[in-house]
Amino acid sequence: MKTKLKNLIIKKKTPIIITIAIIFIGLFGWILYKSFFVANKGPGMGQRGISVAVEIAPIEKGSIKDLGQFSGTLIPKSQFVVAPKISGKLNKLLVDIGDVLRNGQLVAVLEDEEYQQQVIQAEADLRVARANLEEAKSSLELAKKDLERARTLHEKGIQSDSQLDAAVAQYNAQESKYKVTIAQLANKEAALEAAKVRLSYTRIKASWERENDIRYVGERFVNEGTLLSPNTPIFSIINLQPITAIVYVTERDYFRLKIGQKTTIASSAFLDKTFSGQVVRIAPLLKETSRQARVEIEIQNPEGLLKPGMFINTQIEFTRREKTTIVPYSALVDRSGQRGVFLADIENKKAYFRPVTVGIVEEKRAEILEPSQISGHVVTLGHHLLEDGVNIILPQNIPSSSKVNAQAPGEPSTSEKNSSGGKR
Repeated sequence: MKTKLKNLIIKKKTPIIITIAIIFIGLFGWILYKSFFVANKGPGMGQRGISVAVEIAPIEKGSIKDLGQFSGTLIPKSQFVVAPKISGKLNKLLVDIGDVLRNGQLVAVLEDEEYQQQVIQAEADLRVARANLEEAKSSLELAKKDLERARTLHEKGIQSDSQLDAAVAQYNAQESKYKVTIAQLANKEAALEAAKVRLSYTRIKASWERENDIRYVGERFVNEGTLLSPNTPIFSIINLQPITAIVYVTERDYFRLKIGQKTTIASSAFLDKTFSGQVVRIAPLLKETSRQARVEIEIQNPEGLLKPGMFINTQIEFTRREKTTIVPYSALVDRSGQRGVFLADIENKKAYFRPVTVGIVEEKRAEILEPSQISGHVVTLGHHLLEDGVNIILPQNIPSSSKVNAQAPGEPSTSEKNSSGGKR
């Protein structure tokens, strides 16, 4: 009987104990929640009493550039192929790949025996033509004397009209023959000059318009002993100073480009060296397949370090602004659809959100167009935990020159506070 009573009492007390345990567990959980979650609640939830550790940087005045980044390939400023104008066996190559060339330099020699014989034959034909001319000239002078004698005798009535006509016809024939021999002599002289020109073609030279340029042998296409036909390529000749970079731009940057814009070129082959250049040509169209336009950049290459075919990266300076307001790009944040920065009030250790209008962005720096008069310091790290007016914990190594307050929106400046006798 006692055992049943005891069991009954235990059954009645169990729900009460469980209820009390649940209450204690809930109270303990609430204390933990208040201690850890609410105490660390984000600034967007209105907990302005929490101090947030931040990094800051000064707002600067300086110059900033709007740069376009492009990649491309180098090609020679000019390139042409040396080829023979006549056929023949290639006897000798006088230069090879990489050799420096001067304007008019001899680079190859063809077999020339046949063309030397043509010159000898043309000289012999010219001598015959000159002899024929002398003979025709003598015959013409003799015919002229016969004609004068016939006219004199005809006037005296000694010779008949038919005899005078025969003398005139003879003179005209000799005069025509003389003119023909003159033409033949000119023809033989031209043939000799042509034979000499063909002979000169056996000595192949590299020549171009600008006299002072230095060129280089880029490629060699044939070997000595090769039987060449006219216009068979022997060498390619290239110009490396200046050298040209080809880049392709989309329509977003196309209309920002202008002839003469300065560029800076870098190559992975020269990590510690850059080259200067400028835009010299802009294609008047964008390709339908790629929606890109070709742009040529002339690069100064006095040492010949840059070579055709190399891959390069180039920066094109679109615009530059001087004495403008600049902040670190990391200071920019978005709050409620607004772009802005957090100004650091160093004296009061608070951060105030200020909407801004951003201009040029150059690598890790950004231009502030509006408001243009902001000064002081901006938060660059930790601003994702901030809201307007939140307390901040500043770094310990702030220089003395940075003890400038960031003016909170709607508050008087420090000078105004001092003039009015306010607490500093």
